[in-house]
Amino acid sequence: MLLKSYKDLLIRYFVPHWPQVLALGALLLGGIGLQLATPQIARDFIDTARAGGALRQLTIAASLYLGVAVLTQAITVLETYAAENLGWTATNALRADLAQHCLELDMSFHNAHTPGELIERIDGDVSTLANFFSRFVLHLLTSALLLFGILVLLFRQEWQVGLVLAVVSLCALVALNKVRGVGMRYSQASRQASANFFGFLEERLSGLGDIQSSGAQSYVVRRLYPHLRELFQSSRRAFLMGGVLGSAAGGVFTLGWILVFAMAAYFYRAGTMTIGTVYLMFQYTAMLRWPLGKLAHEAQDFQNASASIARIRELYDRRTQLHDGAGIRFPAGSLSVEFSDVSFGYMSGDADGAAVLADVCFRLQPGRVLGVLGRTGAGKTTLIRLLFRLYDPDRGTIRLGGVDLREAHLADLHERVGIVTQEVQLFHASVRDNLTLFNRAIPEWRIVEVIEALGLGAWLRGLPAGLETELGAGSIGLSAGEAQLLAFARVFLRDPGVVVLDEASSRLDPATEAQIERAVDTLFRAGESRRTGIVIAHRLSTVRRADDILILEDGRIVEYGPRELLARDPASRYNELATLAAGAAAADLAGQLL
Repeated sequence: MLLKSYKDLLIRYFVPHWPQVLALGALLLGGIGLQLATPQIARDFIDTARAGGALRQLTIAASLYLGVAVLTQAITVLETYAAENLGWTATNALRADLAQHCLELDMSFHNAHTPGELIERIDGDVSTLANFFSRFVLHLLTSALLLFGILVLLFRQEWQVGLVLAVVSLCALVALNKVRGVGMRYSQASRQASANFFGFLEERLSGLGDIQSSGAQSYVVRRLYPHLRELFQSSRRAFLMGGVLGSAAGGVFTLGWILVFAMAAYFYRAGTMTIGTVYLMFQYTAMLRWPLGKLAHEAQDFQNASASIARIRELYDRRTQLHDGAGIRFPAGSLSVEFSDVSFGYMSGDADGAAVLADVCFRLQPGRVLGVLGRTGAGKTTLIRLLFRLYDPDRGTIRLGGVDLREAHLADLHERVGIVTQEVQLFHASVRDNLTLFNRAIPEWRIVEVIEALGLGAWLRGLPAGLETELGAGSIGLSAGEAQLLAFARVFLRDPGVVVLDEASSRLDPATEAQIERAVDTLFRAGESRRTGIVIAHRLSTVRRADDILILEDGRIVEYGPRELLARDPASRYNELATLAAGAAAADLAGQLL
């Protein structure tokens, strides 16, 4: 299974860059040829000098040796550049695919994995594969080829020496293979400890304001120490196991060196081997350390890559539980919203009693505005998540414009339903990109028109670079009201058929809230008609523009109907809430007057 993962990754990310692969292979082969030729030149130089050869012959040999050495270094530089370029090109493509895959996974996956952990998977694990993509296969082949070439030349020179080093090399390779399998689990544990550390760090940094305001810095640091300890210990174990790989090969190789030294001394004393040939033997024996050492290094990288590939494959094997529909299109204009016997629990298999929503049924006509009321935990936010199809209901059907959400494309659904929430996500990018969400197809005149309609024209004209002004850290900041209005502008530019407001003005001062209310009135108007609206609220004042009211309690609808009728019905829950709210407002006003 693991070998299949290697093959799949190589075919997908290595083969498309075959011209670079061929160029890199040619450089490596050229380097091998030059390495094999260098000792031959040195032997001829030594034997010629010992025999009292002509100075001209020695000069040519020395010049050739220096030329080959310089050319070898140049090829090494080119090979390093080509390998790094190939490795980063391939791994960046893998990072992009992994990021896309994570973005397409459903919310149940993201609820179970922190952003820090996913960053470590997408960047940390993939970075480990840079050498695997750029050099592993080529270095494996070229190291084997160099090893074979050295042994062939040694056999041609002295078959006894060649046989000894062949046995030594085989023993070293067997030792490397045995140790590699043991070390893989240590590398995988090290990668997991790193992911846990980054997950912890991301969570605490995202809640830095609450941590500082409650004086919990010391507590967080104490919680950090176990993660650091585990990261250190697991990394140390993985490093030590990697060192065992090199030691295994080095120990076997040292034995081979001793044997070659004894045999060379014997042949030289017997007069059957020149001093130049002795040097050649030692040089080739020393050169054997490079392919064996490279194979050991590649085995260690292979060990690290094995852990990373296993984790990447695990991430790739995760599949979203939300499957895209057949592509039935939603009608144009305002859309109806219908929930038919919808039940849902975040944990699969929840019983009805533990479900977040149970047997929810209602139908909102096109162009009408629905106010959804309920205490915290009543299921209001879950209702919206199901409408956006972040989850599928356990039972029942949700229709938009008469179309089952599961039969439409998710992209079409998100295009036809817009939302404005309390928290507005601003990107470190230009005002234009924040408004269009990086869609350059939207013309500038349309963006300016929407900004003017929302009352932000003066703000836009005051920006130093207009729509190209950067937002985010270290640049232009926005007040809560301005950020909220930009969120309205995003929805305007998409022109959806349904607009959802999730307590969009609950944290604003009265003056800014009045400006937001005007934006809401503008947003709910769609030319000659009205957009369908859903307003999630904790306060009754937020739903005063609603046509219909829906009250949730413990995941069930306890009241649903036209707002005016419910307001006039003394027995309705909405009337009771309105009476209590009016009494609280009167008491507050009396307190201010006193």
